[in-house]
Amino acid sequence: METGHISIHAENLLPIIKKWLYSDKDIFVRELISNGCDAIAKRRTMGLQGEDAPRITVDVCKDKRTLSFTDNGVGMTGEEVKKYINQVAFSGASDFLEKFKDDHEQLIGHFGLGFYSAFMAGEKVRIETLSCQEGAQAVAWESDGGMEYQMEEIERASVGTTVTLLINAESDEFLDEHKIHETIEKYCAFMPVPIYLTVDGKAEERHHHHHHEGEEHDHDHEHEPEPLNDTAPLYLKNAKDVSDEEYRRFYQTTFQQFDDPLFWIHLNVDYPFNLKGILYFPRLTNQFGQNEGQVKLYAGQVFVADNIKEVIPEFLLLLRGVIDCPDLPLNVSRSFLQNDGYVRKLSDYITRKVADKLLSLFKGERESYDKYWDDIHPFIKYGCLRDHKFYDRVKDCLIYKTTDGKSWTLPELLERAKETHENKLYYTQDKERQSAALRLFADTDVLVMNTPIDNPFMQMIEGENAGLRFNRVDAELSDAMKAEAGGLDEEKCKKLTDLFTWALDDKDLKLQTQALKDQDTPALLMQDENMRRYLEAMRMWSNAGEMPEFPVEQTLVLNTANPLVQRLASMEQNDESRAFCQELKDLAELTLQPLSAERMSAFLQRTQQLLSHMG
Repeated sequence: METGHISIHAENLLPIIKKWLYSDKDIFVRELISNGCDAIAKRRTMGLQGEDAPRITVDVCKDKRTLSFTDNGVGMTGEEVKKYINQVAFSGASDFLEKFKDDHEQLIGHFGLGFYSAFMAGEKVRIETLSCQEGAQAVAWESDGGMEYQMEEIERASVGTTVTLLINAESDEFLDEHKIHETIEKYCAFMPVPIYLTVDGKAEERHHHHHHEGEEHDHDHEHEPEPLNDTAPLYLKNAKDVSDEEYRRFYQTTFQQFDDPLFWIHLNVDYPFNLKGILYFPRLTNQFGQNEGQVKLYAGQVFVADNIKEVIPEFLLLLRGVIDCPDLPLNVSRSFLQNDGYVRKLSDYITRKVADKLLSLFKGERESYDKYWDDIHPFIKYGCLRDHKFYDRVKDCLIYKTTDGKSWTLPELLERAKETHENKLYYTQDKERQSAALRLFADTDVLVMNTPIDNPFMQMIEGENAGLRFNRVDAELSDAMKAEAGGLDEEKCKKLTDLFTWALDDKDLKLQTQALKDQDTPALLMQDENMRRYLEAMRMWSNAGEMPEFPVEQTLVLNTANPLVQRLASMEQNDESRAFCQELKDLAELTLQPLSAERMSAFLQRTQQLLSHMG
């Protein structure tokens, strides 16, 4: 047996790796399994795979406190162990970094650096290995991650490598098979070699999921263990070979979702970089902030991280998807991307693909597109606000829904609005609440803009289209609302405004008289669009309820075509007429916002009084 000792003055690398290189402890599972995959790939390229099918077995043994990883890959000779394991682990940190600079291929390859992550959870780590070279001698290597190691020749029947960790006291969780199972599913779900989990060397008895009731099947196969991973994930296939059903099933199993996605984009590029993946558009709920998407990033079928903002543009993080880019410029622990330029190209490419997909749906399947719109529009609008290039690509397929449920593009709307009003579009944020004003727009398109993203979005569209204005239906008295004729003469109108000015005694309120198309509405409250948008923005940013009260510029429009208003124009200034004026103002305000508690109880009291005079 050979024991080696490391000279004290060399700063040993293992403590550095433990502390600095890997942030999440469970990463050692990923590293040891991907080393196994690499070893199997090497044996395959050497054409020496032999009889046994490639496999990796992870075995948990609670009593002995061990966790082991076995592959049937190339294996190593004693010389190779010295070269790969000792030279790296026990070189001083500075030599190591020097070596790493020129030769990181070899390091990240078989028994790459990842191996040393084993010392994060193992107080002792043992390697037993037999090389596939003719006449090779099996060897074992063992170390406690300090300054010493031991090596000896052993008997081993099968080609390949077993790495066994004696789990340290702080890492008990890794002796729990459920935790191991979960970790393998997280990092290794799509690794190319089947991975099996055994407990004390015995396969878990897992029944096949695929059997249907009453199907005759062979009992020998009943308890054949199944691999934990999917070695040929859907995203690696060609889109033309994949059915819609398969896309949906992959979505549901990969993201544990129960509903179907709306549609998806299959990415498959070889040039200018290698990228494969599937992005799904999930159904969104209206609460914009509550849609947690999940885009999983892989490098060569090894999981790297969720939702990496550098690769996936932020607004696409509402999607769910899997993206695999084998050439990602990752650092050793795979936790950082190192080359901004490359990564930005990826990100731009993905954004462009999403825009292309939206355009092709818009052009080719307009009806489904209009249906999807309710689910996807917050996400698309957010994308337009965040990324001007994206806006430029999708601006022709942005649609606006009107209160009658139809969908139009901006050019279509402006064409329709030509005869009636110059470059103005009307919208409602709440059809029920703003129904009084909406009734006056019977012959005009009114857009439904009822999500928080719509305000900044309209602002942006106005900026992109000179002269265009969006007005809420109650922002001003538009020509669309005015009646051609009827109403009151000038003298009566003056009397009316005098009465209301006296009765309401509110210097922030403007009064206007106008015969409206809809006779049934006695009065409407108008709010200046700019001021109102400004206040809504303030409200969104300030903590709810801590808004300073701004006097909002409001105009009360008295409908002179309404019989009640006409009657008021002939009344004297007294308690009764005052009550009527206040009542009309409150009714108009209720279509804008709830009254304060105080005003509400005054309103109810007054309403009862007015009604009791009816008799």
